Amino acid sequence: MRKNRLFIYTILFCSLLMFSCTPKPEHVRVVNALPAIYPDYADVTIPCNIAPLNFLLRGQADALQVKVKGTSDSLIVNTSAKVCFPINAWKKLLNAEVGKSLTVQVTACIGGEWISYRAFQWQVVADKIDSYLSYRLIEPGYEVWNALQICERNLENFDERAIADNNQLNRSCMNCHIYGNQRGNLSMFHLRGKDGGTILNRNGKLRKLTLKSGNMISAAVYGAFHPSGRFGVFSTNKIIPELHMHGSRRMEVYDTASDVVVADFDDNRMLQSPLLSNPDVFETFPVFSADGKSIYFCSAPKVSLPNDVKKLKYSICRIAFDADKKQFGTKVDTLWNARLTGKSACHLKTSPDGKYILYTVADYGTFPIWHRETDLQLMNLQTGVVDKLTMVNSDKSDTYHSWSSTSRWFVFASKRDDGQYGKPYFAYVDKSGKVRKPFVLPQEDPAHYDETLKSYNIPELSTSKLQFDAADVEQTYKNLKAESFK
Repeated sequence: MRKNRLFIYTILFCSLLMFSCTPKPEHVRVVNALPAIYPDYADVTIPCNIAPLNFLLRGQADALQVKVKGTSDSLIVNTSAKVCFPINAWKKLLNAEVGKSLTVQVTACIGGEWISYRAFQWQVVADKIDSYLSYRLIEPGYEVWNALQICERNLENFDERAIADNNQLNRSCMNCHIYGNQRGNLSMFHLRGKDGGTILNRNGKLRKLTLKSGNMISAAVYGAFHPSGRFGVFSTNKIIPELHMHGSRRMEVYDTASDVVVADFDDNRMLQSPLLSNPDVFETFPVFSADGKSIYFCSAPKVSLPNDVKKLKYSICRIAFDADKKQFGTKVDTLWNARLTGKSACHLKTSPDGKYILYTVADYGTFPIWHRETDLQLMNLQTGVVDKLTMVNSDKSDTYHSWSSTSRWFVFASKRDDGQYGKPYFAYVDKSGKVRKPFVLPQEDPAHYDETLKSYNIPELSTSKLQFDAADVEQTYKNLKAESFK
């Protein structure tokens, strides 16, 4: 009986050996196909200060070997399904290979056989990305904010912290956090509810503001800073959300009225112009130019809503602004005409170097997050030439974007994976204006995006860490009375 058992165990052991791999690749079969890695980090341009691009191999693999080879240094990881690079070795490799290409070779043991896939490249550029990213983590729903946070992530490692948590703020809704001049000492976000207001951060000192004067449509909504930090430009909107069943467009959000105003944070005064408050025109999504001498905004003729929502198409316009005199210009120029393009623009962002304006284009409307056709476009403000960013866009929503301080990088939220969850992607803009293939925010666990049930809204880059945290926001919310504006 013992001999029979020994014989059976020997057969099973030999069978396992036949269908398992050696500890390291031997007798490798080479295939001319890229490995099915997730996230898709194949052939991307990366900054020299980014956290490790950890990834996993889709499908069943018994073992993996990944070699990252440069001209003077290399890195080898032997693992199972998840490839996680040691952060110190990763930083050493990137620092040694700045301005050069890294070759990534993935070899996998599948069904007892070692398979070597076609290698891909990581181009390491000297143009660093800003070290910090903030975003709102929220379920991809409609009017639900049961567990809502605004977080800050260090892009050079995997450190993340909450800078505002609505569980500490009576479950109030929080709008997304934006920076001034891509710096952590100037930022703001809207905190809604009866005790809310706009939370303004200037050098770590928090103020709670009611950005509304008597004749405004509403309190401030979409906004951006003047480069001086003294002013903010905002839209003021009557926003209507509408749920419907129209293909993948689950929700429409539109304005029945909207104007553009400027807030003076020093004098607590709202500045207005009749050219930006026409009752027959919708004006929204304003931003200042890099030099602060102009305001760019989206403008559309008023239509009957919701019946004519598909006719709601916004152009990109500009008006002068004199910060010293606190005066607007006397005419409005159109840079991008919706009537000629047949599309609608929203979410304007000017580059800090003054060369570009990055914006979202959809078939119609102002809330294209559920429009699969939503794409990013880049306009050269010096030539007027528009780049449709075919290398960047996907077949799902790509929007909610912001620039790095150097204008060499931008980040945007994309639903390209599953159409439901927005994730932050980074794209490099070289000196000639050519934009490279984007890559998603690296995570310590490469299965993170498979397991998280949150969308990353309005990712914004900053060169420095914020000077406050969630506890400071809680104290501001509970103890400060909102300052009024005239």
